[in-house]
Amino acid sequence: MAIDRLFANARFADGSRGNMLVRDGRIVAIERSEHRAAGVDVIDLDHALVVPGFVEGHIHLDTSFYGDTWRPHKPCTKGFDVRERVAFQAENLAAAAPMDVRARNQLDLCIGHGTTHMRSHVMVDGSVGLKSLETILGVRDEYRDLIDIQLVAFPQSGILSSPGTPQLLDEAIKLGANVVGGLDPASFDRNVEGHLDVVFGVAQRHGVDVDIHLHDAGMLGAFEIEQIATRTRALGMEGHVAVSHAYGLGDIPADTLKKIADILARSGVAIMTNAPGSRPFPPIMTLRAAGVTVFSGNDNIRDSWWPYGDGDMLGRAMMIGYRSGFYTDEELGIAFDLVTAAGARALRLEDYGLHIGARADFVTLKAEHIQEAVVARPAGRSVFKGGRLTARDNRVVKDTGQA
Repeated sequence: MAIDRLFANARFADGSRGNMLVRDGRIVAIERSEHRAAGVDVIDLDHALVVPGFVEGHIHLDTSFYGDTWRPHKPCTKGFDVRERVAFQAENLAAAAPMDVRARNQLDLCIGHGTTHMRSHVMVDGSVGLKSLETILGVRDEYRDLIDIQLVAFPQSGILSSPGTPQLLDEAIKLGANVVGGLDPASFDRNVEGHLDVVFGVAQRHGVDVDIHLHDAGMLGAFEIEQIATRTRALGMEGHVAVSHAYGLGDIPADTLKKIADILARSGVAIMTNAPGSRPFPPIMTLRAAGVTVFSGNDNIRDSWWPYGDGDMLGRAMMIGYRSGFYTDEELGIAFDLVTAAGARALRLEDYGLHIGARADFVTLKAEHIQEAVVARPAGRSVFKGGRLTARDNRVVKDTGQA
């Protein structure tokens, strides 16, 4: 079978230059030279930096107001409170544009910036039933050629405190959700073991992964993380569980953090952080030094939780680096890793990266290297999914065969 496309004059992260051959959506050869095969469709990348597509590890497609009417942020009355934020969210969503329209707006935003893989949490609980999931499943199907999307059945209103939610989580996986979620087992449901019984029970019955929101601070959050890690090892689910946010890891003593980092590494539990502006967040270098997979996502984009967000994973890498005090080239490379390879490991993506046999999902950047890409967040990107052009200059496009 003939080579479908030859992407010529590519510049790679290691500084080498060459051509990338793609057949049936997969990379079949990478030639570190300027040699061009004859008789193929040639796309000249003009020495742009080529990097793997970005991995959006944590987002909420059902609750964003991007592209909708501006919603002024309403502060919590007595400091950050998840229940109060959920109540504000319900009020705003009742007056928002249709969910499918808002989800498409957000997907176009993310794809335009270079995201090729995504994990989105979608509300599934007694307050909304399966309606939100059914809507987002339809949108996911519409976008299947542009982006790979994992959906997490997310009990935003709790599990034990929201009647019918355990059964709904089961139904959500049967309907097409890929991952089962949870939310602050201690502070929200006030029953850590009962909450985890439901979450891991669903995961075991259906053979799916787990991704739990954990906002609880300090030693309470640390205790919950230890319980999640213990449950993960006991069930042989190493590498199949993530904890999102894990704020508690950012405000505990260094010796306690090191102990928990070792526990997380042994259990294969990944940690997602978006380095939110007003909260402590997990110390990335300590966790990585212990062998923990740390990845990232934009989380909320212009919704009831905060008014920020532009869907750009390079911007998120910059934010993480800035807040973490990352200055050296090695550290900036780690920030880049959080939104690419580390995200791929956490989401257990097969065939990810720039190597022979991988899916040809990549982004071209006007930057000399990945460090410059993190600090400059260059415009003028082209995004390819399976070797097909899907976005240029932040806009989703139809494939024309040009870069």
